[in-house]
Amino acid sequence: MRLATAASEAYTTPLAVSELLGCKQCAAGRDQDEELGIRIPRPLGQGPSRFIPEKEILQVGSEDAQMHALFADSFAALGRLDNITLVMVFHPQYLESFLKTQHYLLQMDGPLPLHYRHYIGIMAAARHQCSYLVNLHVNDFLHVGGDPKWLNGLENAPQKLQNLGELNKVLAHRPWLITKEHIEGLLKAEEHSWSLAELVHAVVLLTHYHSLASFTFGCGISPEIHCDGGHTFRPPSVSNYCICDITNGNHSVDEMQVNSAENVSVSDSFFEVEALMEKMRQLQECRDEEEASQEEMASRFEIEKRESMFVFSSDDEEVTPARDVSRHFEDTSYGYKDFSRHGMHVPTFRVQDYCWEDHGYSLVNRLYPDVGQLIDEKFHIAYNLTYNTMAMHKDVDTSMLRRAIWNYIHCMFGIRYDDYDYGEINQLLDRSFKVYIKTVVCTPEKVTKRMYDSFWRQFKHSEKVHVNLLLIEARMQAELLYALRAITRYMT
Repeated sequence: MRLATAASEAYTTPLAVSELLGCKQCAAGRDQDEELGIRIPRPLGQGPSRFIPEKEILQVGSEDAQMHALFADSFAALGRLDNITLVMVFHPQYLESFLKTQHYLLQMDGPLPLHYRHYIGIMAAARHQCSYLVNLHVNDFLHVGGDPKWLNGLENAPQKLQNLGELNKVLAHRPWLITKEHIEGLLKAEEHSWSLAELVHAVVLLTHYHSLASFTFGCGISPEIHCDGGHTFRPPSVSNYCICDITNGNHSVDEMQVNSAENVSVSDSFFEVEALMEKMRQLQECRDEEEASQEEMASRFEIEKRESMFVFSSDDEEVTPARDVSRHFEDTSYGYKDFSRHGMHVPTFRVQDYCWEDHGYSLVNRLYPDVGQLIDEKFHIAYNLTYNTMAMHKDVDTSMLRRAIWNYIHCMFGIRYDDYDYGEINQLLDRSFKVYIKTVVCTPEKVTKRMYDSFWRQFKHSEKVHVNLLLIEARMQAELLYALRAITRYMT
């Protein structure tokens, strides 16, 4: 109970400060602080997410007993309530599993020392230029006794960690290129070599933070107030609009005009939902009537895989990494390239030959006990999570839609399920949704609010956050499959 109270205070303190400084009613408090020469930071953002209105995100202090306990657990584990937690709490069942897994990876007994774990988190997040996660783990790295010199650049870290850079690079951007030679190079690096257990721990951390970077960008997570980009010392200067209005949910006239403009397309987005519901009904009928042959299923996979190469945003452009992020990784020009491009042929990864349930799970659990179980639970919760709703509709079976999203991501990574009809993907996922999915999963640093707003326009924000949970878990599983298959091949 004390922890929960502390968590609430930790989150609300900045808001109370800004209320003291924001308007004429509090002028006395402001003047007193100015006389003392105190410069108190004000939050730049309007809540934990740039994409989701603050009033739609659960406020600390108004949560039910289950969420109250989750907030307490998060605060006890991290010493803070970060914005990721405040957005993920839309789905308490998933958040509980996520926090339990992350706590185990970072703080419980394991092959790697604590400062190595946070440094690997920094390396992984930096590959996607995710300064939000980099900043959090720089603080955690120093808190557990990490050497500040390592933060000046990867070249200042131990050679053992530098050697992990190549695996980090390929895993983040083109995991299908990982071979047993990558694994052998790490395990046989003489005095800088990794043990198998250490390497599995590192691989899980890398995939966890690559995926978490996707969630951070996909949900527009705002910087924490104590981090770069999360605060300002400048007073607000927009007529009578003060910082108090941010914390009270009274947003500016400009923002209200934007919101009213978005409402113009409500009728169009309503018909989009109805059309999607109808497609799901028709596909179910087709499933019941006939089943495609194996040859036809394989052909449809190849078609979808090729088509996914041509899905990209109209404003797709290179994002130059900032120096404070890029110093944590090498080869800044290396990025995502489509699975099969420019005449290159990479064999399809067939799940019937190597899958998480039969192969990856047992390998992880054998070399890093209990982690396989925790990850498996998280995969299942994200994949099976449903409230049987779609926008304004209730009592809807969404399994067909969830599977299409999951399998589309794996298809982009060259992973095929023999028992799935990939023709369903084009029926259920429209172009704007595919653009969002591919950007979040493959180049998350390029996600924009326009992309977030343009798909499923009639759906609730909680449903869009649920989509992001599917995206990050499907991505993490895809990366793990390639890395663990390479480790298995090395071992055999």
